Amino acid sequence: MTETLITTGAEETRSFGKKLAREIMPGALICLKGDLGTGKTTFAQGFLEGLGAARPYVSPTFVIMKQYDLPQAKNGIKRVYHADAYRVETKDFVSLGFSEWCTDTEGVVILEWPERVEKLIPKNAVWITFTAKSENERELKIEN
Repeated sequence: MTETLITTGAEETRSFGKKLAREIMPGALICLKGDLGTGKTTFAQGFLEGLGAARPYVSPTFVIMKQYDLPQAKNGIKRVYHADAYRVETKDFVSLGFSEWCTDTEGVVILEWPERVEKLIPKNAVWITFTAKSENERELKIEN
């Protein structure tokens, strides 16, 4: 199934992240694909906020993966792994434990730059492609 959504600012992109957080189930992998500055991290911040993760919500570009333990499980989700494959290769993600994150039955993985490690992505992943349409307008194409 494919759905397309247009957001007209960062707050709408964050709000969509919050909305998806209310609907997602444990064990999900959400792949965020798009150029720099198209809203991937903004979406992830809304998603983390929607699940009640403790701030700050920082981009994992330099740390590769940031784990957020949820003080109160939402939808059975106790952990969120926010990862970024921009600076790594497939073999690095394997050694970091990507498959373990994806099989955590009480966790959810948000992965930015999934195309860099596409060979590792399970078939049941949710893909969201972010495209800048103007300075503030973003197209989000959701596929699952």
